[in-house]
Amino acid sequence: MLKQSLHYKLLQKLSPQQIQLMKLIQLPTQAFEERLKQEIEENPALDTGKDDSESIDDDLSNEFDDDAGNEKIEAEDINIDEYLSDDEIPNYKTQANNYSADDEEKNVPYAAGTTFHQSLKNQLNTFRLDEEERSIAEFLVGSIDDSGYIRREIIDLVDDLAFTANVFTTEEKVISVLKKVVHTLDPIGVGARDLRECLVIQLKAKETNKIRSLAIEILEDAFDHFVKKHYKKLQEKFSISEDELKEVNTEISRLNPKPGSSYAGNNKIAEQIVPDFSIKIIDGELDLTLNSRNAPELHISREYNNMLKGYQESTKKTKSQKDAVFFIKQKLDSAKWFIDAIRQRQQTLLVTMNTIMHYQYDYFLTGDERKLKPMILKDIADKINMDVSTVSRVANSKFVSTPYGTKLIKEFFSESMKNDQGEDVSTKEIKKILETVIAEENKKKPLTDEKLAAILKEKGYPIARRTVAKYREQLDLPVARLRKEI
Repeated sequence: MLKQSLHYKLLQKLSPQQIQLMKLIQLPTQAFEERLKQEIEENPALDTGKDDSESIDDDLSNEFDDDAGNEKIEAEDINIDEYLSDDEIPNYKTQANNYSADDEEKNVPYAAGTTFHQSLKNQLNTFRLDEEERSIAEFLVGSIDDSGYIRREIIDLVDDLAFTANVFTTEEKVISVLKKVVHTLDPIGVGARDLRECLVIQLKAKETNKIRSLAIEILEDAFDHFVKKHYKKLQEKFSISEDELKEVNTEISRLNPKPGSSYAGNNKIAEQIVPDFSIKIIDGELDLTLNSRNAPELHISREYNNMLKGYQESTKKTKSQKDAVFFIKQKLDSAKWFIDAIRQRQQTLLVTMNTIMHYQYDYFLTGDERKLKPMILKDIADKINMDVSTVSRVANSKFVSTPYGTKLIKEFFSESMKNDQGEDVSTKEIKKILETVIAEENKKKPLTDEKLAAILKEKGYPIARRTVAKYREQLDLPVARLRKEI
């Protein structure tokens, strides 16, 4: 049986203005500039630069509040997740107007040239090939990845040639074209099917001598031993001295394991980092500034103000005039909201970064990562009386320029661990010490994770072996066996 009943419910929902502010806060400088440009293009009531016009008449503005309110978007209609999910960061750069006239504006040039694969195809024109060989060679070049390797099996390439290029051939023919044509292209080593073949191709392209011949023999017959650095086994297998093996190792280390990545014209997107903040040391004190491109001068269009005043002074108000004024009022409201959101964004960014700077004061003064304090998002949120999510939006994609380089703000956050005196220390401090210990170890007898744990314990950081292994992997450092040198 159906019933009708009345229920009262108290809800907290974000207004469109709050959602707009959150979205602006999480944008880095370049993306913010693009968002600003988009808003200016879409809202003619918004102008940039200085403005000396009078403010909008409040009485005129309030005249349409009741009617215009019916057209406003309700918070219930906003999908917050969808609204905040725009992760695209356009490649767009505007003029920075926050410097004095005598400052030099430095732009990063972007070189245009031939792509990696196009260069390989152009080189094929220097070979005398019949129609079938050329089709196979072009298909093989198209199958090379950005590192310079052909990762697919030959039989799969033969099938694809038949289905996509209408070229019916054999594995032997494809391998012949691969070795005689593709493996001779520049940079040397492209078209290899694995690392061993890549290194061998490069060695064979050089002038032959005893060490290079020995290096080729070791790579072809004992590649696993070489990769795993079983040097004793290699000396026994090839009856060579330690000095000869050292020369072989030096020769192979000069080769390029990723020939494709060394190509200057590789068609990868060039990225330029624009710092959102700048920290300088002036007279022994830290000075924080916000990139002024994050706080442009915006104001309400004088032309739109005049339109409203013209309507107010008009004695006869037609329906078309009223419709036009409703449109103007809507754009003016949107412009005011956007300007207010930018001001709040600027204040939030400055307050948050200023708190982070003072929290990590010793680090910003010295640049010594061992002086980084344990810091989590909640530590900063509690100090500035803001939500953790707001601090996260500021730190996640923003950069700060320091005397020690441009840093991602979220890198200053780290968990804490107890030292032998019961004090909280940053995990970054432990990682830095671990990295230093490994850099100074005897490479002929590298330290195992157990020995590294013992050394850290002696230094006052009692951590387990598995924790050492985790930190070592995070630092992208191999195990002791692979760090061994002759």
